[in-house]
Amino acid sequence: MSHFTQIHTRIRDATALRVACAELGLDVAENAEARGYGSNRRTGRYVIRLKGPYDVAVNPTPDGEFALETDLWQGHVERELGPGLGRLRQLYAVHKASAEARRHGLRVRRQALNDGRIRLALTGV
Repeated sequence: MSHFTQIHTRIRDATALRVACAELGLDVAENAEARGYGSNRRTGRYVIRLKGPYDVAVNPTPDGEFALETDLWQGHVERELGPGLGRLRQLYAVHKASAEARRHGLRVRRQALNDGRIRLALTGV
């Protein structure tokens, strides 16, 4: 029986995902297997290697986006990435928004808030 769960999110930019993982100190392997409970494995176009016993598989979906699939058993993944992979999703959004803003000629200033949120301030150049 597989414990892998698909996390519903909209990942469209593999580069922004890689940068978010790097900020978290995580490696990303291409065309690899993600570890799950026991001998459960999931093949991923990209696999985010976590420090604990499980990983996150990232696979393309028919609509051109990427889905995150992981084994949430016993909270190993959520201890590293937050509930619902929130820390990873947040940093992906920060890096994606920052890259798009710079592409449009805007400056980006980032501020970490005390409650864990991140505020981006965009200004014209």
